[in-house]
Amino acid sequence: MQTGCAATTEATDPYCLRAGEAAALLAGHPWRRFAVLGDSVVEGLYEATEGYLELAWTDRVAVELTCHQPELAYLNLGVSNLRAAQVRRTQLAPALEFQPDLALVACGGKDALHPAYDPDAVDRELIAIISALREQGSAVMTMGSLECGPLPGLPEAIRVGGVDRLRLLGRRVAALSVALDTIHVDLTSHPAAGPDLLSRDGLHGNGRSHAIAAAEAVRRLGAHLGNSFDPRSPA
Repeated sequence: MQTGCAATTEATDPYCLRAGEAAALLAGHPWRRFAVLGDSVVEGLYEATEGYLELAWTDRVAVELTCHQPELAYLNLGVSNLRAAQVRRTQLAPALEFQPDLALVACGGKDALHPAYDPDAVDRELIAIISALREQGSAVMTMGSLECGPLPGLPEAIRVGGVDRLRLLGRRVAALSVALDTIHVDLTSHPAAGPDLLSRDGLHGNGRSHAIAAAEAVRRLGAHLGNSFDPRSPA
């Protein structure tokens, strides 16, 4: 297990969900079919962190949604190492067939890590995916990835400039979210960002990063619903 964050646990981590928070923020949510499209960010690859629940962040969100909608159907199509165009070609059709009323789209990272990253081309792929889901009636979540440092697990030729390109992707997706009216989870500038969130493979996030990502996703959904959480209230 990853032990770099052993000084904290999920229960004491200031960036993680507090007792009763998810229940308050998601109360009354209308979603019954939740689909996830993307790459390794959503596939669920991570290294466990001592003191943190061993559950990928998208699965955590699904669990919290299910607490209010026990019949929630959940489909995660995420596959590692796919570029945005590949996500559109292989995942959009099955996602539309699933007919989600809430969809999460997280891709473009594979593109951005490469020095030949074409921001406009990735934008076009994201627009195509999001627009198709919106046209079918789905609320769509987008996200900027949580930064975990310089990613030493990547080959040097790709690693150089990679973090800057990921930040650019985060800014581009945030802008698209405004234009396309998505529920955007902005993790790109999160205060917890840094190498402590990285697995020992030097590439994927650890368990703490997944706990934080889930917390921010739930908080953003709560804000979209108009719900709030008072930490002074009984859990």
